[in-house]
Amino acid sequence: MRFFNFFTQELAIDLGTANTLIIQGDQIVVDEPSIVAIDRKSGETIAVGQKAMQMHEKTHENIKTIRPLKDGVIADFQAAENMIEGFIRMTGARRRFFTHLKMVICIPSGITEVEKRAVFESADHVDSKETYLIHEPMAAALGIGLDVEEPVGNMIIDIGGGTTEIAVIALSGIVCDQSIRIAGDELTMDIVNYMKRQHNILIGERTAEQIKIHVGSALPELDNAPDDFAVNGRDLMTGIPKQITVGYSEIAHALDKSISKIEDAVLKALESTPPELAADIYKTGLYLTGGGALLRGLDKRISAKTKLPVSVANDPLRAVVRGTGIALKNTHKFTFLIDRKRV
Repeated sequence: MRFFNFFTQELAIDLGTANTLIIQGDQIVVDEPSIVAIDRKSGETIAVGQKAMQMHEKTHENIKTIRPLKDGVIADFQAAENMIEGFIRMTGARRRFFTHLKMVICIPSGITEVEKRAVFESADHVDSKETYLIHEPMAAALGIGLDVEEPVGNMIIDIGGGTTEIAVIALSGIVCDQSIRIAGDELTMDIVNYMKRQHNILIGERTAEQIKIHVGSALPELDNAPDDFAVNGRDLMTGIPKQITVGYSEIAHALDKSISKIEDAVLKALESTPPELAADIYKTGLYLTGGGALLRGLDKRISAKTKLPVSVANDPLRAVVRGTGIALKNTHKFTFLIDRKRV
């Protein structure tokens, strides 16, 4: 068997709207932004990941940068294939002859059958011989060390780049879930619009992302307040570049509406939870994963709204890919993995 293992290469892929992570063996070998730069004339891929992100919003007319995933699903099929191929090349997974490539890919829980098929076809184009799909909340639960096969209810809130996935998990399945398309990207756009409306300054996505990282907050008052952040942009009145400083309270105000929608989705998921599982959740509390879990004060805000304890996972950004890696090692054991036959 070991001889055949030499020819089998296994990859666990968290194909996210904002970032793509790949685990090979027990190591994260790719952690790059989900973006690809393409030459408009030849149609060739110039760069993927971090290199393409450095070009984003700075290109001339011959180069375009594409984010192939929107709201957690593939929006641009060709660009997604080019991006996945570029990332797989980074891992060196296709260097050997006669390689049997086996992949587990993470998908949002609210995905349609057509969107599932698009993921399978992208995997086929990069010569995957065995492809499985796993729902994001299930992968997140595995990644933070929960025993998903137990008859105990756990609620996972996974706030990614394109979607927020809220799911109650028990006995290797998702009992009830809410998938809303309000997540990291929506929060970034809220900041762009707020700066335009409030300060008459035009900023790009990348700057808004930096504001979110440095002074992003879900609460207008924090115990450990971050320092104010200097923002460079274009003055809408004069058209001249200018700099202003923003504090976390302002950003909390800008993000308030979107965070309220996430809270409403959490309450809706709790409303549809069977009573016995609700009793378990009262004891275990809620688990926050994904990049959105890093937003300052979000756990306290959701806790105040639901009157339940909320815990943020260790390294929430990588919880989903770690869970996908665990599923990859146990494809024979986990019944919740979706394979070709079930689509």
